[in-house]
Amino acid sequence: MIDLLERQLLFVTGKGGTGKTTVAAALGLLAAGTGRRTLVCEVEPKGDLSAAYECGPTPFEGRKVVALLTAMSMDTEASLREYLRMILRVPVVGRIGPVARAFDFVATAAPGIREILTIGKLCYEVRAQHYDLVVVDASATGHIVGQLAAPTGINELVKVGVVQSQTRWMLDILRDPARTGAVIVTTPEEMPVSEAVDLAGRLQQETPVHLACVIANRVLPELFGRGEEHVFDEIALPGRRAELARSVGAGDAEIAAVFAAASLAVTIRRDGAAHLEHLRRELADEVPLMYLPYLFGRAHGLRAIRRVAQSLGEEL
Repeated sequence: MIDLLERQLLFVTGKGGTGKTTVAAALGLLAAGTGRRTLVCEVEPKGDLSAAYECGPTPFEGRKVVALLTAMSMDTEASLREYLRMILRVPVVGRIGPVARAFDFVATAAPGIREILTIGKLCYEVRAQHYDLVVVDASATGHIVGQLAAPTGINELVKVGVVQSQTRWMLDILRDPARTGAVIVTTPEEMPVSEAVDLAGRLQQETPVHLACVIANRVLPELFGRGEEHVFDEIALPGRRAELARSVGAGDAEIAAVFAAASLAVTIRRDGAAHLEHLRRELADEVPLMYLPYLFGRAHGLRAIRRVAQSLGEEL
């Protein structure tokens, strides 16, 4: 297994709501803490990354979060401007204007152009060695395959010229498992696990990017062992429960609520464990499966990201 942080480009994806932004932000924080110059990029600029780091807006030019860690949000027009200026040597001042309108027309008629600008910007940062690691808060499972497959499609469609040469070096980066990997984030629930299994197969079959690992987020700890459950069953008997209520000065309804909550926690934990066992069976043996604990308390903001980063560090 190649250490995640030894790679140069990581795409973090997963079903919406599983915590992929949290994991991407935590990976960036962990990498920076180990001395790596790190960029975390939010592909769909909705402000989730800035909320995770509590750092304000993350522009295309980037914003320094902590030492060695920069955060940015993708902007396809800005990426086009950068491409025209740096790669094609076309001077661009102010808004692109007619070029942008022409680009919108071409992008609508030729699917994959916007994806190329997004993936191309990320690959360029790797190629230019501006950072030791680029972590991508990528699109959710419904769109990530199309984005990662776009360079292959364009490369096969355009056989000569500048576009073909550009996609060729991008593919060299994307296809190298020592440099690039995908990270799928899921939770121990039926739908997220099913989508993770499906996405793992599609990444292998339809994209050039290697699946680096799957991270199961919000995994409940084992709160009660079998022996403790036996004690709970004994105390839960009507006579015993009334005796316990008298001894602690609580009402029967309050005691019943505590036992109901404990029973629910055990049920959720066991259901989650079953889903994770299914996930492990469906994944290829060489794909690592990592676990992040459920955060009891605030699950957003820099304090939560630091806790997740610490857990990731223990898993790695």
